[in-house]
Amino acid sequence: MKSAVQRMHQVFVYGTLKKGQPNHYWLTKPENGVSKFLAEGKTETKFPLVIGTRYNIPFLLDKKGSGHEIEGEIYEVDDKMMGNLDILEDYPEYYDREKQNIKLSNNEITSCWLYLIRKFPEELLQKPHLTSYKDCPEQKYCERSCRNSDIRAKDDMSFSKH
Repeated sequence: MKSAVQRMHQVFVYGTLKKGQPNHYWLTKPENGVSKFLAEGKTETKFPLVIGTRYNIPFLLDKKGSGHEIEGEIYEVDDKMMGNLDILEDYPEYYDREKQNIKLSNNEITSCWLYLIRKFPEELLQKPHLTSYKDCPEQKYCERSCRNSDIRAKDDMSFSKH
């Protein structure tokens, strides 16, 4: 019996999935699928990257041309890993994904999937725009399982379960 051929995808991660960040383990767990680090890069297009809630969650907002070129990492992942990343990102309910051009350090351009939020409260655009996300001790990222679903801070958004 022939096994199904796994397609490979390039995905650009800019937040909690980067090396040294709280969700990087998603990319390294063999049961989630295959992933291979390819390179660091940054978006060719400017986007607003903001911290959207008290849980220190990075949101890449679909407001192209606003904000900064976003720094991140490129991974090659198989279909299984892509499906698991979709689960983590609550795609397509909360985050959407699209192909974007990513610039490598040698100025080459590659096309990668990235996750972003299309429908968001306009006041998020007033938050500081970051070029790179890093979890910090002053405001730790809080995993979904640790979040209090009954009590919401003023800046928590009902569209974000993640």
